[in-house]
Amino acid sequence: MVPHVVAGTRLADLLPLLEADHRVQVLFTVHGATHGTEEFVRGLGGHVVPWQQAVRHRFDLVLAASHRGLDELHGPVLALPHGAGALKSRSRPRRGGTFPAHGLSRERLIRDGRVVAAAIVLAHHDEHRVLAESCPEAVPAAVVAGDVCLDRLLASTPYRDHYRRALGVAPVERLVTVSSTWTRHSTFGAHIGLYGALLERGERVAAVLHPNVWSVHGARQVRAWLPREVLVVPPDEGWRAAAVAADAVIGDFGSTTQYAAAVGRPMLVVPIPDDMLRPGSLADLVYRTAPVVDPECPRVEDAVVVPGVAEAISSYPGGAGVATRRTMYRLLGLPEPTHAVPVSPVAVPRVVG
Repeated sequence: MVPHVVAGTRLADLLPLLEADHRVQVLFTVHGATHGTEEFVRGLGGHVVPWQQAVRHRFDLVLAASHRGLDELHGPVLALPHGAGALKSRSRPRRGGTFPAHGLSRERLIRDGRVVAAAIVLAHHDEHRVLAESCPEAVPAAVVAGDVCLDRLLASTPYRDHYRRALGVAPVERLVTVSSTWTRHSTFGAHIGLYGALLERGERVAAVLHPNVWSVHGARQVRAWLPREVLVVPPDEGWRAAAVAADAVIGDFGSTTQYAAAVGRPMLVVPIPDDMLRPGSLADLVYRTAPVVDPECPRVEDAVVVPGVAEAISSYPGGAGVATRRTMYRLLGLPEPTHAVPVSPVAVPRVVG
């Protein structure tokens, strides 16, 4: 079930775990009308079932990377986060104060007095402890499996030179990948001049933008706002390859920044308002170590490697596919295939012309 492109890209990482099984037919459905989601799902080449039909059918397994609309579907649900972990990094205003927003709250997990998901896939044991405090009724459904997105990133690091060639970056050139989430405090929302400032200093620049940026503004407008020399990575795939290929990454509090730090890229972070991050979050970990860049006069040579991010994201680096597939087949009620599914590197990046 795909409500938006971000969830769809995460679910696409799960498909190799079961779609080759002749006992299983994989279907797709789109919930909501987020711009670009229908195009993304149809681009995957699968059979798309209209939402109105999907809610009338009972499925043997529902895969979801968002809780939106799950209570309308029939069948055991496997839910996982669509970013770096379920414990979000931002503190958000609520009734005059702040609270640590995360995806493991009771209001997200429970509908009509019951836990919607039959399996809640967590990346880290710390998330399991938070779940036990915030929604103890959901603990029996929790599975600490690791992070399949991180595993694919780690598997991609030996192909760094291949990704650089695909982006047209020469061995002597320094590639700076600039990542942005989608709020007004993000890199793109608050520091759009950074891209031009890096170009003026002779850097090759790749832009990775949250899919919501594309959904709100449209591809034509996004491309028009960025300098034409910037390598603009499309929202569906390519951001991971661009992160691996980079000599340095400049980012904000979004998941892309955290994943880039997790695979050892030298990091800089953009200025954000004080008290915006949830203490102890993944973004907080990156911001406590990486230097804050001057968007008007960026010094890429100040970038540093942030230790410990991969371990903070996943309790089982390299093992998410094994644990997740085991859970999927348990919910399907089928014997799990005996052959292993290797962790595949991500595809080569392309750019938006």
